[in-house]
Amino acid sequence: MLSDEVKSAYNNFYTQKDTAWRMLGASAKAANIVAVCKDLHPVKVLEVGAGDGSILHFLNEWNFGEELYALEIAETGVSLIQERGLSRLKEVKSFDGYEIPYADDSFDLVILAHVLEHVEHERILIRELKRIAKHIVIEVPLDYRFGVDQRMKHFLDYGHINMYTPTSLRFLLQSEGLEIISGQVSMTPPATTKFNEFVNRKAPKSLSKTLRIELEYRIKKTIGQLLGLKKQEQFANAYTVLTKKSNQTLQIF
Repeated sequence: MLSDEVKSAYNNFYTQKDTAWRMLGASAKAANIVAVCKDLHPVKVLEVGAGDGSILHFLNEWNFGEELYALEIAETGVSLIQERGLSRLKEVKSFDGYEIPYADDSFDLVILAHVLEHVEHERILIRELKRIAKHIVIEVPLDYRFGVDQRMKHFLDYGHINMYTPTSLRFLLQSEGLEIISGQVSMTPPATTKFNEFVNRKAPKSLSKTLRIELEYRIKKTIGQLLGLKKQEQFANAYTVLTKKSNQTLQIF
C-alpha cells in the first residue's frame, strides 16, 4: 500500500496546469498501445494508473475497446477522468497502488503505461495485473543509459525509481509467468520534443533549433531502419510490450 506522502505527491501532481503537455504525450502512448494490440480486439479494457485520463481519451476517440475502466491513486486524477465524459468509460475508481478491486479475469486487457518505473514493488503489481486480465500491455520509458546514476536527482524528481531496457523488462515479465506476444520501441516525436524545449523549458525558439530537432529524429530513424533492432533500441525513448498469461511460474530456490 502506498504511503500517505506518496499519494499526496501524486494528488498534487494532477493539479498542475499542463493539460496540453499530457495530451501530446498521451497521443503517442495510445498509438503505441494500439499498434502492439493490432491483432487483439478487447471488449473490457482497464487502465491502471490512468492519471488524468489522457490516454483513455484517445482510446475512446479511436474506438479501442467497447468498455473502458480506470484506476488511479490520485483523487484529482479520478476527478479529471470523470470530467472528460468519455462515452465508453464505464467506471473510474481510486485504489491503493497495489490491490486491484476487481475479480479474477475481469478484463480482456489491462494497460500500464509509464507507471512501472514509479512502483516500489513491481512484482506485486504485475501479479495483480496478471490475476485480473487475460492480456497486459505495458509501456515504460527507456531511461537507462551509461552514467544514469550520475543523474539521480533528475529521475527522482519525476518519481522514476526503476530503470528498464527492453531486455530487462522482458526478463521481469517472463519471470512472472507472462508470455511476450508483441513489442516495439519508439522515439519521442519531434512535436513533443519541441513542446518540451520551447514551452516547458522556455528555451528561445529559433528556426535552426527547430530544424535540428526534426533532423536528429529523422537521422536516428533512418539509422535504426538500416542497422536493425539493436540500434533502434539504443535510440528509443520508450518500449511497449503486449503479454498474455503463460504456464510458466516463478520459482525461487
